[in-house]
Amino acid sequence: MPLLTPRHAMVLAAGRGERMRPITEHTPKPLVEVGDKALIDHVLDKLAAAGVEQAVVNVHHLADKLEKHVATRKAPRIVISDERTELLETGGGLVKALSLLGDAPFFAVNSDTLWIDGVKSNLTRLAEGFDPARMDALLLLAPTATSIGYAGRGDFSMSPDGRLTRRAERQVVPFVYAGAAVLAPALFKDAPKGPFSLTKLFYRAAEANRLFGLRLDGLWMHVGTPDAIDEAEAAILESVA
Repeated sequence: MPLLTPRHAMVLAAGRGERMRPITEHTPKPLVEVGDKALIDHVLDKLAAAGVEQAVVNVHHLADKLEKHVATRKAPRIVISDERTELLETGGGLVKALSLLGDAPFFAVNSDTLWIDGVKSNLTRLAEGFDPARMDALLLLAPTATSIGYAGRGDFSMSPDGRLTRRAERQVVPFVYAGAAVLAPALFKDAPKGPFSLTKLFYRAAEANRLFGLRLDGLWMHVGTPDAIDEAEAAILESVA
C-alpha cells in the first residue's frame, strides 16, 4: 500500500562544509547561494511543494546565522534541533531529532543537495514508492555518469526490484546517494549513541534486504566546492531556458 506523503522532514544542516572553504568560514554551507537562492531554501521549497508541514533543521556551524535565516520561512514550519555543543554527524543528528519527527515514515534531506526535477517531483515519487512492509529506507539515487560535479566511484548498485548493495572498496558502481530519502523509524532501532554516520544504518538495512533505491528523474548537482557553484547555476539556467 503506497505511503501517504510524509508531513514531517529532517533537513541535515549542521555540517561544517570544510570543502566549501573559504566561503564557509563566514557562511554556513546551507546558506551558500546557487541561482540567487540559498541551498537550504531549494530543499525547503521542494519539501513544502511535496506537502511537508514541519521540517526539523539541525544546526551547529554558524548556527545563529542559519537559525535566523530559516526563522523567516512560512512553509514548512521550522523546528530547530540544536547541536551547538556537539556535532552529532548525520546519524546522531537524526537520532537526536526522532522525538520531533513523529512515529510515521519521514523525509530526510541533506541541506546542500540540489536537483532539477523531471516531470514529477522526486520527493513525491519517493513517497509513492515507499513500502513500509518491505523497506526501512528508500533512497533517491543519481546516476554517476550524468550528474553534475560528481567524480566519485558511486555508493550503491541496484537490483531490478530496487534493492541496494553497497559498493565494495575497489568497486565502481553506477549510483550515488542524492541526499534525499524516506526513512522509517524502524531504521533507528538499536542505533548507536553519540556521533555516527547515517550510512552505518543504510548498510545495516542493506544486509537485511530492507534498503531500496529510486532512480532520480531529472538532474542531480553535487555542489561540494566553490568551483561547483558556477556549474550548478549554469545547469539551472539551461533547464529554464
